Amino acid sequence: MNLIVKILISALAVMVTQFILPGVHVENFMTGIWVAALLGLFNATIKPVLVILTLPITIVTLGLFLLVINVFIIMLAAGFLEGFTVDGYLWAILFSFLLSFVTSIFNSFDKNEKRY
Repeated sequence: MNLIVKILISALAVMVTQFILPGVHVENFMTGIWVAALLGLFNATIKPVLVILTLPITIVTLGLFLLVINVFIIMLAAGFLEGFTVDGYLWAILFSFLLSFVTSIFNSFDKNEKRY
């Protein structure tokens, strides 16, 4: 049940973010749910592999190369989903930052979330 709530919160964050950024387009809320689920899946499977493979360049750039990996994940999701488009790399970077920020705001309202 917790996974469904997290996906719905992320989908809501995707919808809020696409209203703020004119270069990100999500067709409807169902597409937003698919975007949230696919980004979660890619972040759990593909992103750790990419982080390990690019560890030397990530260390040299002091972690800034992780932005490139985030952009790749977002553009990959946009390529898989028909109702989700991102107009360019800059919009993908802004989408990544804003999505993280909005998701953290929505998660702060979750009283069941463990705080460390």
